Amino acid sequence: MFAAERRQLILEMVRANGAVSLRELARVVQTSEVTVRRDVRALEAEGLLDRRHGGAVLPGGFSREPGYPQKTHLSAAEKSAIADLAAGLVEEGDAVVVGAGTTTQELARRLARVPGLTVVTNSLLVAQALAHANRVEVVMTGGTLRGSNYALVGSGAEQSLHGLRVSKAFISGSGLTAERGLSTTNMLSASVDRALVQSAAEVIVLADHTKLGADTMFQTVPTETITRLVTDEHATSDDATARELDALADCGVQIDLAPLGAAPAGDAPVHGTGSGPVHQTQPGPMVRRAAPPPGGAPLPGQRRPGAHGGPAGGGAARLAELGAIPRVR
Repeated sequence: MFAAERRQLILEMVRANGAVSLRELARVVQTSEVTVRRDVRALEAEGLLDRRHGGAVLPGGFSREPGYPQKTHLSAAEKSAIADLAAGLVEEGDAVVVGAGTTTQELARRLARVPGLTVVTNSLLVAQALAHANRVEVVMTGGTLRGSNYALVGSGAEQSLHGLRVSKAFISGSGLTAERGLSTTNMLSASVDRALVQSAAEVIVLADHTKLGADTMFQTVPTETITRLVTDEHATSDDATARELDALADCGVQIDLAPLGAAPAGDAPVHGTGSGPVHQTQPGPMVRRAAPPPGGAPLPGQRRPGAHGGPAGGGAARLAELGAIPRVR
């Protein structure tokens, strides 16, 4: 493929998706990341796109949000690995909130086998993934449907979350930086995400490496509010994203690196603490690098399902006051 053809294809991908990683561009145009980086620089010099940490975005400073069909094909392996690791952070009997997004949808598929779990969500995709899980209670917010990501937004969604208290919030977005925290491209989505986060004792951000260093228009979760980031191991393979991880760790965010090639999505998740072999970044808290579980065995420090009991009554008891919110079973 000639350079002109390659750059045209790169430009078309960025225009279609809003933001694309160098790794993905190199895979599609079938060349090295070094060559793609050179092409991106040339296109940036012409004002056709902007470079970001480990990728390229539409020009103008902020990337736009791709639609759901495009998102499902972006960093699919990374999202799957992140969901595998994040599922291990959920205990039997937990009550959690799960925000909208393709990564949280992957997580929901793995939560379907967690006994006694209560999930509060504004995402139709998350609810659909859990609809037939007979041991999981699903609580939907109210609100207005946003068709581009199948999420309920607006004052109805926010008001239905008032007074709610859960153990963990799992949330994703369009970009994550140490300076601004998690951000998204839509004001209504950002407002509901803030309400979801306010209900949780622990805030867990799910973001693949392409989101690191990206800054979009509306802040959803400031860095100081984020308890933990679950990202994929490719985040350490690029100098820029590795520096962003270090900066987040310096701000007190615990970093979990999900290995690619972990258990497939259909397997039952391992529920436990999510702890595993770690390497230390200085200064800052632990950065956990989980090892792929051999032969379906749990990660070091994790327990198999059923090895521990959750609180009696689980999350449903803690959500009794939300009787006005419709439930999806």
